[in-house]
Formats: sequence, structure tokens, C-alpha cells
Amino acid sequence: MVTLGLSRVDDAVAAKHPGLREYAACQSNAFMKGVFTFVTGTGATFGLQMFIQRKFRYPLQWSLLVAVVVGSVASYGVTRVESQKCSNLWLFLETGRLPKDTGTGGRPRRGWSAPETAGKSAE
Repeated sequence: MVTLGLSRVDDAVAAKHPGLREYAACQSNAFMKGVFTFVTGTGATFGLQMFIQRKFRYPLQWSLLVAVVVGSVASYGVTRVESQKCSNLWLFLETGRLPKDTGTGGRPRRGWSAPETAGKSAE
């Protein structure tokens, strides 16, 4: 049995997917970045609101609500981006190929690229 965090994975599954540990570590890192972003985003927003509240008086409950919402949105964004990086890592570890980069138009291209051409720009 192979242990990934608190979960145990059968040896046959771990042998079939050699990049499982790296993917699990990447996902764990992504979730920790999200938690850190939530805490710091909520704290920074609340602190900024306390500073602003000196001039404009409004109830404390709204400051807390807005701070938690801003922290949650920021945390979601960071976790989503980091999880996408982990998905790309998993695809590379499993197939040896990377998804194509986004073009200059901001729209992702369809298909796959070989690892040799993943860093080159299309002309």
C-alpha cells in the first residue's frame, strides 16, 4: 500500500500511475494556497474596511460579510488556477504531452502538442 496524505492507494494502482504522488502533492499545495489566500484576503479586506469605517460609519456585520466574500472569491480563483496547473501536470505525467498554450487571442487552441513544441509560439 502506498500512502498519499491520509489515503492509502493499492500498489497496483500506484504502479500503473507513476505520477500519482506528484499530482497529489501538487493538489495539496493548490488547496493550501487557496486556504492561505482566503485567510489573508479576508484579513486584508477587513483591515481596509476598518480603516475606511473611520470616515463612513456602517455596521460591523457588513464589514465581516464583505471581507469573507472577497476572501472566498480570491481563494476560489487561486485554487482554480493552481488546480488547472496540477491537471496539466497529471496529463503530462500520464501521456508525456502537454495541452497547447493559449494563443495571442486569449482563446485556447484545441488539441495537444508534443513536449518538444510546448514552449514554442505559433507563427
